[in-house]
Amino acid sequence: MPTVPRDAVVFLAVVKNSIWRQRKHLFCLEERLLMSWRPTYRSSKFRNVYGKVANREHCFDGIPITKNVHDNHFCAVNSKFLAVVTESAGGGSFIVIPVSQSGRLDSHHPKVCGHQGNVLDIKWNPFFENIVASCSEDTSVRIWEIPDGGLRRNMMEAVLELYGHSRRVGLVEWHPTSSGILFSAGYDYKILIWNLEIGEPVKMIDCHTDVILSMSFNTDGSLLATSCKDKMLRVIEPRSGRVLQQASYKNHRVNRVVFLGNMKRLLTTGVSRWNTRQIALWDQEDLSMPIVEEDIDGLSGLLFPFYDADTQMLYLAGKGDGNIRYFEITTEKPYIQYLMEFRSPAPQKGLGVMPKHGLDVAACEVFRFYKLVTLKGLIEPISMIVPRRSDTYQEDIYPMTSGTEPALSASEWLSGINRDPVLMSLKEGYHRPNQLVFKAPVKEKKSAVVNGIDLLENVPPRTENELLRMFFRQQDELRRLKEELTTKDVRIRQLELELNNLKNVSPNNV
Repeated sequence: MPTVPRDAVVFLAVVKNSIWRQRKHLFCLEERLLMSWRPTYRSSKFRNVYGKVANREHCFDGIPITKNVHDNHFCAVNSKFLAVVTESAGGGSFIVIPVSQSGRLDSHHPKVCGHQGNVLDIKWNPFFENIVASCSEDTSVRIWEIPDGGLRRNMMEAVLELYGHSRRVGLVEWHPTSSGILFSAGYDYKILIWNLEIGEPVKMIDCHTDVILSMSFNTDGSLLATSCKDKMLRVIEPRSGRVLQQASYKNHRVNRVVFLGNMKRLLTTGVSRWNTRQIALWDQEDLSMPIVEEDIDGLSGLLFPFYDADTQMLYLAGKGDGNIRYFEITTEKPYIQYLMEFRSPAPQKGLGVMPKHGLDVAACEVFRFYKLVTLKGLIEPISMIVPRRSDTYQEDIYPMTSGTEPALSASEWLSGINRDPVLMSLKEGYHRPNQLVFKAPVKEKKSAVVNGIDLLENVPPRTENELLRMFFRQQDELRRLKEELTTKDVRIRQLELELNNLKNVSPNNV
């Protein structure tokens, strides 16, 4: 039997020792990672917050939720209505259901179906609860007014139709303090600011080099943060369009961004260089490097952040996940404090969030999600509750919050005025009806006639069906014009012959 050289034995021993040390190092790193996400029960009134799914009779069942793969929520909620983007055979549509009318939905429930392409985003106006904005693949943004009590028939006519983007529109966002300002972001890499008092775009922000993934405002709406497919995080002064800060950090590829109230901080969700999901905290005045970044897990679904400025709680929900993690944000280290996790076996396609004035204060509810479960055609309300024994109003978890009255008109904000939101107390004022009435501008028909063609009347087709209809209409028009031209040629020849006859007759008479 041949003997193994001594050098080989020593080499194998060194290799085994090195492998053992690497395994031990990896084990220690894994333990540190797990320990970092275990709850450290420090003094916090929100450490015992738990999620409670509504009973089946309070869920919304039988809803044909859209199967569109666009990364958005496809759901919007306020204290009156729940709006959900649905599947449709042609064009785009969404349904509007009064929040109080839970249960199984009628298969013939009326829809809002004026768009000619798939609806990609919907948002309720924070000050007029019957007004909802939608955007679509047909390049339009539309404003709809839903009657009290909900729809009784399909709604086809919008209050306003806004055209300005050259490609499909993926995002809409209302200004947080002004009643008539709407932002829209399209696949033409542009953000348009719409003044709904006149129904026209008043500003275009053109600083992005790829598709805009998300938009978020600070508390008074004087700053806009955007994340973009070009991997850049930007803080923009919206009225001038000037980029105040921008950054691209190689260890964190940004997907979504949200302002953290008045903390002058931004929080982003994204992907690390090792393709793990992570979050990062930024100083809005210095985006050169994140203050802190934390890995979440190795799943691939997009992480949606939701921030509650009143409780300073952050909720993270992954697309396709069944769980919702929640954290407390502080101004001191460790900045992001893990609290707890709500778990559910049903994967979520998107989530709608109820405004504060629509919560059940008596049950100590501090946040409410409306979870879209596509496979079941189901929408589940999930309430985040702070357990309290007392039945009295809990002022420490319900501070003064943003109300339903605008602080500014559209013209005031455009002139350069900034104001904080008008605050309200949930103790007495959360059921107070809003006396404001949304008035759509009466737009006179404008014309831009060039060579006898009205350019505004002949807008380009937005769908294949429209293109075919326009083609056949133009063919008919060409056929008619050719016949008319032939008739006029015959008439001209007849007139020329008559003129020659008159010329021939005249000399004979002389």
